[in-house]
Amino acid sequence: MTSTAGYDTAFLSTIDLDPPTRPGLVVLPYTHFTVAIDPDRRLAASTAVNIDGPQLRDVERGDDWQLDPRLPATQQAGPELYSSNDLDRGHLVRRRDPVWGNAAIAKQANADTFHYTVCAPQTATLNQSKTLWLDLEDYVLDHARQYGQRLSVYSGCIFADDDPVYRGVAIPRGSSKSQPGNKTPSSPRPDTSSARHPRWGRSSNVPPAPTPLSPARPVPNLPGTDRGHRRRDRAVDAPTRRRRSVHASARCSARTWTVD
Repeated sequence: MTSTAGYDTAFLSTIDLDPPTRPGLVVLPYTHFTVAIDPDRRLAASTAVNIDGPQLRDVERGDDWQLDPRLPATQQAGPELYSSNDLDRGHLVRRRDPVWGNAAIAKQANADTFHYTVCAPQTATLNQSKTLWLDLEDYVLDHARQYGQRLSVYSGCIFADDDPVYRGVAIPRGSSKSQPGNKTPSSPRPDTSSARHPRWGRSSNVPPAPTPLSPARPVPNLPGTDRGHRRRDRAVDAPTRRRRSVHASARCSARTWTVD
């Protein structure tokens, strides 16, 4: 059973922040988020979720994927699209994002994210990579949790007329995610601008900008430079070079033991 509350447009401000939309979409509210399905493409054109950092909860993941009974099966991409292939069911609304509030609500929000209407076909490289989609999801959620922030996040499929068709579904080749703004209900982060570093003259946790390097200049072939040494080394026979190498190693070892 899904919640009819859905995404709250006034979650961050007294001014409503409406999610991206267009005509022809079917809007499905869930617990703390809303999905807008394109019934022709059978995938979500947009999703919108509210994240309450101070109230986030850890709930066991589960994996009970199901169709949404409020929408005809012919208007949503179901298990047949993901069977026996390398496509991931990529959450457009990250499973952990709406999981906040009391225990019962958080548990329902977690279950709501396992509807096929909430996911899109993604390659494992995109969906699971620590430098791509997953990394972006981690950054948003960790930021909300660490700084006690309330966030609203919009995601969706990027549809194109020439998307390749697979098992009757045109597979989008791109996804979008945006965070329009945030609100911190608790005390603001401390101002460290007055914490001046004695050497840098600025905030102690901000290093100074590096000094620009001067343009590189060619090294002349002068006697006594490294280039000259390399030329002379090439003229030395191999046995002599080996003896020099052994003597140098012995000296380094002796210095090492002396220091210790």
